Amino acid sequence: MKKGLKKYSLFSLVRNALSYHQHWQEAWRSPEPKKAYDIVIIGAGGHGLATAYYLAKEHGITNVVVLEKGWLGGGNTGRNTTIIRSNYLWDESAHLYEHSLKLFEGLSQELNFNIMFSQRGVINLSHNLHDLRELSRRVNANRLNGIDSEILTTEQVKALVPIINTSPRSRYPVLGASLQRRGGVARHDAVAWGFARGADARGVDIIQNCEVTGIRRNGAKVEGVETSRGFIKANKVGVVTAGHSSVLAAMAGLRLPIQSYPLQALVSEPIKPVLHTVVMSSTVHVYVSQSDRGELVIGAGMDAFQSYAQRGSFAVIEHQTGALLELFPIFSRLRMMRQWGGIVDVSPDASPIVSKTPIKGLYLNCGWGTGGFKATPGSGWVFAYTIARDQPHRLNEPFNLERFTTGRLIDEHGAAAVAH
Repeated sequence: MKKGLKKYSLFSLVRNALSYHQHWQEAWRSPEPKKAYDIVIIGAGGHGLATAYYLAKEHGITNVVVLEKGWLGGGNTGRNTTIIRSNYLWDESAHLYEHSLKLFEGLSQELNFNIMFSQRGVINLSHNLHDLRELSRRVNANRLNGIDSEILTTEQVKALVPIINTSPRSRYPVLGASLQRRGGVARHDAVAWGFARGADARGVDIIQNCEVTGIRRNGAKVEGVETSRGFIKANKVGVVTAGHSSVLAAMAGLRLPIQSYPLQALVSEPIKPVLHTVVMSSTVHVYVSQSDRGELVIGAGMDAFQSYAQRGSFAVIEHQTGALLELFPIFSRLRMMRQWGGIVDVSPDASPIVSKTPIKGLYLNCGWGTGGFKATPGSGWVFAYTIARDQPHRLNEPFNLERFTTGRLIDEHGAAAVAH
């Protein structure tokens, strides 16, 4: 770097630090809402912002507004544990998540924004013969769908994760694992920011602190939404509100087969790099990865009670830390620094709903349960297609609302056994 340029950059950094970033250029606008739009998207999380971005980019629809009752990415997008993978069992799920993973692989370049996508691999452990057979079944199904997946022996697991306890005398001995090398993690808020900036640059309005209080209908057709900042008219409304999906649907007179639960996670104090992949176990019920800052990001299952509270019970924390030490005794003296909770909406078959509704102009994207973040770009891509063309894409056609009356369910309880 030239001397003059280096001095200018240092001066700029100091100036902006002392001004508390007051004069920084905003990454996206904060416009006043218009009285009418072609499409209203409710929810400025990753899925909602991705939907708006792909509506503008892929379908040329820019008269779009994204409404958020709080701040952008402040819901489940900012509260998840960032794991990305596509190794689901059933063809329908595998195709949708694989499409999302492929979009993730080029997303930083697509958005010109570093989402910090790290393909460090995702390991699913087996601790008994049943686990091993089920993992083998899923690996074979993945391979038939052209998705990378492989079975590891205990020795291969130990080679990839030297700090893991593989003693045959342990309570839950590691008999093997599956590995998806293309899986990994990304920076959750960066994904939301990148999509927000990209959507804004294409003319989409993003309105924060604007709560939707009602969905106005004229018979079987949607007319727009009531908000804390007035009525906004629209021919089409997309609901993408994660844990509160059933609440928003009820505003339009729909009762969804959805239940909402708290989901917790923990972050430890930062330590030197010791874990270079994501490790998951549905038997001891814990998963863990290490962030770029050195913190361990630890999660487990949902709380057993239904709630819209973004917190959980101590029992889950106690269980997941105990499970962590079963696999990694080395972490026994590690201090936990932060705990938080999100809200997950779960459908009866543990698969999402990305669908038209009986109400003309109203579309739903919900029920992702614990697998929402990894689907972010793929979900937005297919939902944008569905809204723009008023018909599902072949990737999300199986995830329609009608499957709960026809019985054509996509049971992914096994692939979603550990929340992540």
